[in-house]
Amino acid sequence: MAALAAAGCSDSGGSGSANDASNTTGEQASDTATQPTAPDSQRVDLVEPTFSVPTTVDNPLFPISDLHSAILLGNDEGNPLRIETVLLPEPKVIDMGGEEVETLASQFVSYLDGRIHEVALDWYAQDDAGNVWYFGEDVFNYEDGVVADTDGTWVAGEDGPPGMIMPADPQVGQAYRPENIPDFVFEEVIVKTVDITVDGPRGAVAGAMVGTENHLIEGNYEDKTFAPGYGEFRSGVGANLEALALAVPTDAQPGGVPAELETVSRGAREIFAAAETGEWEAATQTLEAMSASWEAHRAGGTVPPLLDVQMGQALDALRGSALMPAVDDRNPEGARNAALDAEMAALDLELQYRPPTEIDLGRFNVWANQLAVDSASDEADAGQIAGDVSSLQWIWDRIAQTLDQADVDDVEAQLEALRTAADDEDTDAAAEAAPGFVETVAGLQPTT
Repeated sequence: MAALAAAGCSDSGGSGSANDASNTTGEQASDTATQPTAPDSQRVDLVEPTFSVPTTVDNPLFPISDLHSAILLGNDEGNPLRIETVLLPEPKVIDMGGEEVETLASQFVSYLDGRIHEVALDWYAQDDAGNVWYFGEDVFNYEDGVVADTDGTWVAGEDGPPGMIMPADPQVGQAYRPENIPDFVFEEVIVKTVDITVDGPRGAVAGAMVGTENHLIEGNYEDKTFAPGYGEFRSGVGANLEALALAVPTDAQPGGVPAELETVSRGAREIFAAAETGEWEAATQTLEAMSASWEAHRAGGTVPPLLDVQMGQALDALRGSALMPAVDDRNPEGARNAALDAEMAALDLELQYRPPTEIDLGRFNVWANQLAVDSASDEADAGQIAGDVSSLQWIWDRIAQTLDQADVDDVEAQLEALRTAADDEDTDAAAEAAPGFVETVAGLQPTT
């Protein structure tokens, strides 16, 4: 199951062991389940929900109606993980055996080591009692830039029942199943602690909950933290981690983008251009100005901790190293790649101050430039090019409705041509089309 939105937490309040809670029953869920499940007496999802206004999902611990965009950071098997979740403009109607339920659609896109890894379209609705239900997900798992499989896809009403993903009033010991299709997708949560305080992007957040998720088929347990205004806040198994770095509107800030942050963002774009033309003295001076502005911005004490780390790493990478040379070694391709990473990190920070659709348009621009860099490389990688196009297409779904129809038609025609080149592994065709696409994207202006 993809996260709705997932920063370190400080345990306070609550008690009990996750494994103690999960092993209080001898009931076995299915032949493939490897761990026992909770007895019916603990379950709060054995109800017949009524959906009068299903797309008003305002449960404090899963408030997707008012969670427009979020950034999660972490790692997967030692590789850096970055996740974007965005509430899509159009709901999805799901047929539950004759009853149609309108659900909210959320797009989840994860990047592993900077490249597209997984996409999921998740569907949620809230019943009249305030419980939030999960109606399934459309999953796309990527390898080398192309969809390798759609494992994990399921739709309520077709494959099984919807699963409760958050009770209206969770209490310690309660059990519920977010995914409840034995032998296929099957997870059970037992509430471990409630009313705890966690460290959020802007300080302490009270009223959080920890649930222990029993992945019955995989045979492991995972603690997940949910926080008011954020939904899923932190999760992980072993050394793997997904942690929320920022969410809006919860973390939105008044006023425009701070001048120091604008300097960082503009500097990344200037270095990207300077690296292409070989203006290394200018690039070095710009990098110094970016670093100074970033330190000045950090001194204000308002930078979300995980985004602070991300930007620090991006600036270090922009300088370069022996393994990944960039500005200091006057390496054009390395510097341009690092400049795009720095610009993306700046966009994550600017999400606090700008509308999410503007940020997504900025991301679209970054990926267009990434496509240009990857396709022009002396060692062009067809998988990277395909992944760039896929990343562009998913972001396009978030922003197309904000643009003029003529621009929409133009971009979609060019994306289709790029998709064909990528699918054919025609790196020359991609390299030829990329500059024109970059120019088109740079001229896009939202109308709404």
